[in-house]
Amino acid sequence: MADLFIPVLIAFIMLFALIKGVDAYAAFVKGAKGALPLMASLLPYIIAMFVAVELFRASGLSGYLCNFLAPVFRLIGIPPEVCELSLIRPFSSNAAYVLLRDIFSTYGVDSYIGNCASVIMGSSDTIFYVSSIYFASTSVKKTLLTIPIALICNVACAIIACFCCRFI
Repeated sequence: MADLFIPVLIAFIMLFALIKGVDAYAAFVKGAKGALPLMASLLPYIIAMFVAVELFRASGLSGYLCNFLAPVFRLIGIPPEVCELSLIRPFSSNAAYVLLRDIFSTYGVDSYIGNCASVIMGSSDTIFYVSSIYFASTSVKKTLLTIPIALICNVACAIIACFCCRFI
C-alpha cells in the first residue's frame, strides 16, 4: 500500500490540475525555477553546517566533551551512551543517524539505550540547520533567544524521553 502512495498522489495532483484548468507542467517548472535562487542562497549555510559537524567529530572534541559531560548526563537521567547523539542531533540529522545506527549495533534496538536513542531522534530536530535555513530565507533578524530556547527544549525532550523509556 505504501508503495502506491506517491504515484496516487501525483495522479491526484494531475487530475486536480486538469479539472481546475491549470497547466501542471508549467506550474511545476515555474516553481522549480523559483527554487533555484533560494537553493543558491542556502548552499553556503548548508556547507558550513556539514563542515562544522564533521570537524567536531573528526577532531575528537565530541568524544572529550561526552566524557566530560557523562556525569551530568547520568545525573539528569540520560544514559552517557547517547551523549554524542544528543550533542550532534541539533546540528546534523545525517550524522545523528550514523550514531543511532552505531548505538543499535552496539546495544541493540530493544535495549534501554537503543530506546532512549530512538525517542531522542524522534523528539528532537536539527536546530541549527533548521534555524540557518529559516533565517537565511526570511527577513527575521531578531534571533537572540531562538537558539537557546530551542536547545533547552531539546535537553528537556531528551530527559523526558529517557524517563519514559524506563517504563517501556
